[in-house]
Amino acid sequence: MKINIYYGGRGIVDDPSLYVISRMTDVLKELNVDVASFNLFDQKSGITALPNTLKDADGIILASTVEWYGIGGYLMEFLDACWLYGDKDKISHMYMMPVVMSTTYGERDGVTSLETAWEILGGLPCDGVCGYIADTSLFDSNPDYIRLIEKKAENFYRTISQKITALPASNQVVKQKVSLTKSVDLTPQESEQLSKYVSDDRYVQTQKADIQELSSLFRDKLKNDERTSTPEEYIDLFKKHFKTDTQVKGTYAITVTDRPVMKTILFDVGTSLLAEVISSERNGIDVVLQMTQESLDQIVTGRMTFQRAFMAGNMKMKGDFKLLRGLDQIFDFGA
Repeated sequence: MKINIYYGGRGIVDDPSLYVISRMTDVLKELNVDVASFNLFDQKSGITALPNTLKDADGIILASTVEWYGIGGYLMEFLDACWLYGDKDKISHMYMMPVVMSTTYGERDGVTSLETAWEILGGLPCDGVCGYIADTSLFDSNPDYIRLIEKKAENFYRTISQKITALPASNQVVKQKVSLTKSVDLTPQESEQLSKYVSDDRYVQTQKADIQELSSLFRDKLKNDERTSTPEEYIDLFKKHFKTDTQVKGTYAITVTDRPVMKTILFDVGTSLLAEVISSERNGIDVVLQMTQESLDQIVTGRMTFQRAFMAGNMKMKGDFKLLRGLDQIFDFGA
């Protein structure tokens, strides 16, 4: 059995939540449980990747200390990441124990917040630990408190090992009926890049300037290129650099906006590559791309990828963004 502990506090001296999870860890290890601890404060730059650590866990403990109001931002950011990137099937069978200690007011509200969030995620919340502890010396002077904490840890172990069933929660029903949140096909790293860079106008302008500079350096070479700009020759280039990828399947339409005579090239990607030139739009195309001939030339000569062209604003697309990312996997123009 493996139990992960996610601590969302600041790690200050005499943090009562740290004391509680430390005692619980000792009890669980005596029961031959593999315990892994994650300090969200120390891993704040990689919180969006932490849902991957849930995959090999049988249960988790979410711990935080209420110092002012609420359970704190790091733990909420972790729960947000679970909602966006977590394996919902895995979470649906995972038990969660909340540990919320308070040095002010609101420990019960904190437990309720964690239980509700975990139910909405589809998981199984268990009876947790909460209390008002202004000074951790209270634990040492009250052995009953320590026995209570140890008993809670034993009960959590027993719940997981016996796979005790919980009654359905209304939070899950409400989520199924009113939730409009769409699943995210991007990885956490790609999502962060899009939010950080695409929304940063200065970054986009810098990328455009770099691309324009590269374009000027190779303009003469492109003008003197003996290759004619016909759709059939582009198709030959795509076929030459095509690599089969079983994860990438779909139809792509590429239209050169500044060369109407180029018409549109339609690709059908599967175990092999089928390509043709079409003169009119068709229904059922997964990804529709629009770009200038200069941008297309930069892609087929290996100086730019499809994804970079999109992020820099040199290419417009409509359709499945996940399939767009797959283009750089199946066409290796850098080879």
